[in-house]
Amino acid sequence: IRQRVSAIALIFLVPWFLFSVIYASQAGFSGAQAWVAQPWNAILLILTFAAAFYHMRLGMQVVIEDYIYKSGMKTTLLIGNTFATVALFAVTVLSVMKIWISAGA
Repeated sequence: IRQRVSAIALIFLVPWFLFSVIYASQAGFSGAQAWVAQPWNAILLILTFAAAFYHMRLGMQVVIEDYIYKSGMKTTLLIGNTFATVALFAVTVLSVMKIWISAGA
């Protein structure tokens, strides 16, 4: 159910993300920074990454549980999967927040 809910969120967020990235990239680097600095874009960007990384974590968990048979290795990979996705999400949120906050200063 959690994977389906995240997939439904991504149905709406990914087209917005793709359209927005194409639009922002046409304005160059400073234009893209200005785009990320807008509050709604920053919030939707963070939500997109949250849903994508959560969906990725759940998908990798299923793969690990289905194809890794050694208990210790399975546990290690599941923990690593969680840490990796949390780290990726933290980096993306910090990057967006840095651009968003520095634009207001």
